[in-house]
Amino acid sequence: MVVVDSSVWIDFFNGVSSRATDILRELLPAERLLIGDLILVEVLSGFREEADFEEARRLLAALKYADMVGAEVAVSAARNYRLLRRNGVTVRKTVDVIIASFCVLSRCDLLHSDRDLDAMSPHLGLRTL
Repeated sequence: MVVVDSSVWIDFFNGVSSRATDILRELLPAERLLIGDLILVEVLSGFREEADFEEARRLLAALKYADMVGAEVAVSAARNYRLLRRNGVTVRKTVDVIIASFCVLSRCDLLHSDRDLDAMSPHLGLRTL
């Protein structure tokens, strides 16, 4: 299972061509992708036009869905945040630690284009594409 971070979805919907969006285009028809509540709100909240919002909502609704925040993930994210800080990794957005923690606990790969997640990956055992 692959979780696609909002950083990639936002580029995808904005027509940005990158390594990550190219991988997403390859995965869309063939791979089982998972989207979580946190990513869903980050992506959908950026649309200005209702038609664009609805088109994205329909595409994302076709993906497997999971709630990303529960007690287990929350405690794991807090532990991971503290671990990262001890190792000199500055966490700018707590939501990124939550998403990374969810992926580690769920044994999902993460497709992203976020340098903060790159910095976290070796410390958390996060598998990325």
